[in-house]
Amino acid sequence: MRPTLTHFALHVADPEACLKFYRDFCALEEVHRRGEGEHTTVWLAEPGREHEFVFVFIAGGARREQAPSDFSHLGFALTSRAEVDAVASRAAALGILAWPPRQERYPVGYYCGVRDPEGRVVEFSYGQPLGPGAESAEGPALGAPAQVE
Repeated sequence: MRPTLTHFALHVADPEACLKFYRDFCALEEVHRRGEGEHTTVWLAEPGREHEFVFVFIAGGARREQAPSDFSHLGFALTSRAEVDAVASRAAALGILAWPPRQERYPVGYYCGVRDPEGRVVEFSYGQPLGPGAESAEGPALGAPAQVE
């Protein structure tokens, strides 16, 4: 048996605010909704991937304040450094920039972090060995043995 990752389900205090954020910043689309008010559940997916992987937001969660030393995050790849900079500028103007753009060694690449309405950090990156920009990332292929320094 080989399990396949199909979704993340997260309790959120405000599903509508999350829906707006993930539409605006991550280009996700609503693909399913049921219930209303405190019983709302919303599924979001990348266009064309709604049968592969979804985010599920379930009403009834508490807003989280993620500590500065907590690097937990959801990660989205972009196609250029300029796109990372544009996301960071937009987030800074809204007062939700958690991590300014920075370049790190492979495999981290160039990234910034943005706080969603629940306080979670969402990372936007370029040059990681996953997603758009992977073909230009320098470093060993995924699954290759790590180099000891």
